[in-house]
Amino acid sequence: MNSYIAPRPSVLDRIGSALAGIRDWLDERGKGAWIVAMILGFVFFWPVGLAILGYMIWSKRMFSCRHRHDHHARHDRFASRGYSAPTGNAAFDAYRDETLKRLEDEHREFLDFLQKLREAKDKAEFDQFMQGRKDEPRELQS
Repeated sequence: MNSYIAPRPSVLDRIGSALAGIRDWLDERGKGAWIVAMILGFVFFWPVGLAILGYMIWSKRMFSCRHRHDHHARHDRFASRGYSAPTGNAAFDAYRDETLKRLEDEHREFLDFLQKLREAKDKAEFDQFMQGRKDEPRELQS
């Protein structure tokens, strides 16, 4: 019996991931999209426009949005395959890829071992339960 319950992301995690999605969407469209979002923020609710302006200045998107977009695109290409960006050192990159593959294999083997261990424990508990039922007197079962 699998008793693992996946944790639900908190409200702040969901808000953060939504804001990250909006940020990435605006980055894909460039500095113009950020400026339009800022203007719309000022038009509809001025604190939102002010927050966007502050974020653009703080994150340097106001002055170098294209550079950040290229960096994110390069990083996302490697992250989507499960690897980080190459370091430029071919020997280290090969070692890192080999080590990561070995660790993934060991992780998979460990998860298989845990699953077998759980199944053995469940079987032992079930066998103990069935043995306890056999040992009960007949008059209690009727």
